[in-house]
Amino acid sequence: MPLKLLRVRLMDLVIVLFGVSVITFLLIRLVPGDAVAIMLGANTEVTPDRIAELRARIGLDQPMPVQYVHWISGVLRGDLGNSLWTGRPVAAEIGQHIWPTLQLATLSLVLGAGLAVPLGVLMARLRGGVWDSAMQMGSVVGLTIPSFWLGIMMILTLSAFAPELQMLGYVPFFEDPLGNLSRLVLPAVALALPILASLARVVRSAMLDALQQDYVRTARAKGVPERLILFKHALRNALIPFVTNVGILTGYLLGGAIVVEQVFAVPGLGRLLLGAIAERNYPLLQATILVVTFVFVLVNFVVDLLYAFIDPRVGS
Repeated sequence: MPLKLLRVRLMDLVIVLFGVSVITFLLIRLVPGDAVAIMLGANTEVTPDRIAELRARIGLDQPMPVQYVHWISGVLRGDLGNSLWTGRPVAAEIGQHIWPTLQLATLSLVLGAGLAVPLGVLMARLRGGVWDSAMQMGSVVGLTIPSFWLGIMMILTLSAFAPELQMLGYVPFFEDPLGNLSRLVLPAVALALPILASLARVVRSAMLDALQQDYVRTARAKGVPERLILFKHALRNALIPFVTNVGILTGYLLGGAIVVEQVFAVPGLGRLLLGAIAERNYPLLQATILVVTFVFVLVNFVVDLLYAFIDPRVGS
């Protein structure tokens, strides 16, 4: 990728993050409920002076533009602020919960994207046949089933037939690798199914388009084996829309992971985010959304870099 294009992509990343920070900051303040009132609760000793004192102590007495400048300047220095409830640094709170979410999202992406390529190639190879129609119907079903519902169904089914299995909760990988994977495999499958269904259809469509190009007909005329035509000539060009959709689906994956975590009791960013919303914990909520957005934008930035690797014409 040329240096000029790389600078443009980096500038886009900065602009997106800045826009998200402003929108997040404003929308959170529009959520009904006051953080100070929630923190003080139903305490009979609450007085206007005490409310004003607490608002001043956590900086909520300042105008919103001042609050935003104070927060974003801290973010630029690497300081995400402190939790309103625990007083701990927000970075530490996020760091404690981000690894289960990242591991779950990565495992789901590996399963979904890894299986989508051979399945999409197979669907293109069997175009018009019974198996192609069956797999297309299966992909439609996979796209329409909500991940959280599938997760609930898997828990109910396995709890009836294999009640001894540990399906809920989370164990750090380095403490118990087998226990970690056994608890994450079900939520990963629930998240991966829609991704697998969507990407397999993309690969099938791109492969069918590639197989109709002149260079494929030329390769066949030269006697190149069909397997080599599929995986060397056609698949390379079909990977461009595939990579594009992987970047787009990352946003769905992060959002879906937050919901599926609640179903499987995984202590990831989903639990942290919902707790921050209920508590009106502004610094924690703002920073969590910003981190999730950063991961999504970073993945799409990496996708842009992969374009140049797959097809040098994209970066020219």
